[in-house]
Amino acid sequence: MDKFEIELAATLKGHQNPIFTLEKGYFPNTFFSGGNDKGVVEWDLEKKTFKRILCAVSSSIYALHLIPNTSYLAIALREGKVMIVDVEHQKLVANLEVSNKAIFALQSIPTKNELVAVGEDGIASVWSLADFKKIYEFAISSNTIRTIALSYDQKKIAFGDKNGDLFLFSAEDYHFLLANQKHTMPITSLIFSRDDLQLLSGARDAALKISDVATLKEQFGFVPHMFTVYGIYPHPKYPIFATVSRDKTIKIWDEEDYALLKVISRDKFFDSHTLSINTGLWVGEDPYLLTAGDDKLIKVWKMTMS
Repeated sequence: MDKFEIELAATLKGHQNPIFTLEKGYFPNTFFSGGNDKGVVEWDLEKKTFKRILCAVSSSIYALHLIPNTSYLAIALREGKVMIVDVEHQKLVANLEVSNKAIFALQSIPTKNELVAVGEDGIASVWSLADFKKIYEFAISSNTIRTIALSYDQKKIAFGDKNGDLFLFSAEDYHFLLANQKHTMPITSLIFSRDDLQLLSGARDAALKISDVATLKEQFGFVPHMFTVYGIYPHPKYPIFATVSRDKTIKIWDEEDYALLKVISRDKFFDSHTLSINTGLWVGEDPYLLTAGDDKLIKVWKMTMS
């Protein structure tokens, strides 16, 4: 990995409450944010300014998911609904009554044209993206599920629950494959490695675990932060990933050996966040790293290779 520098390119203000989720936009150089405010905000990344309120919502937003190859944004709400909004025409397409409890995570499966929603009731709800009707549902855990990960080949789907358990299912027919307790506290972030051979999980126990997908046995683990690991974000081009945490820090890691490459925090003299960082996102042609959290701010970080 070549050397790189990171600098703050912009601080975006406008949210009145904590931000929980960021998602790439449908239009070039745009992205979305949501949280405890009663609306989804669209931002212009090129101008680094507010663009518009996409839509109003009736409760807190816990997840945003732009459905691939469409202009549809799925919005997961605390009240148990998932709104589908056409970003291009700014209109509500569907209002999915998923649960009477909070929905925390969304994942589409493009090869099947399906959307999976999970949340507080521990049940996965599968919806057709052709007509937005429920196809199937299956129980994962008796505990809250906060995170989903889909393998790159779209054949496996993983879930992490409040007990620290990891669950692996087939994404092709949703049959159960494996489960294993990986953490001592709730799992809050989850991704597959680029080759689909490993699962990376972060949790409220401040640990990051790397597990073998074939067996769910732990291969390696370390403590990247002082508190909850809220997100793990692979760079779109380089073999590095970022993590964000309740400890107010952003860290950049080498994918090959998990070496720490960079710490972004106020302690390191960056104009970074003052409260918990709840979410992150790499976005743009020459990707920016976006971070947001309880301080109601979105930070735009520019990475320069040297």
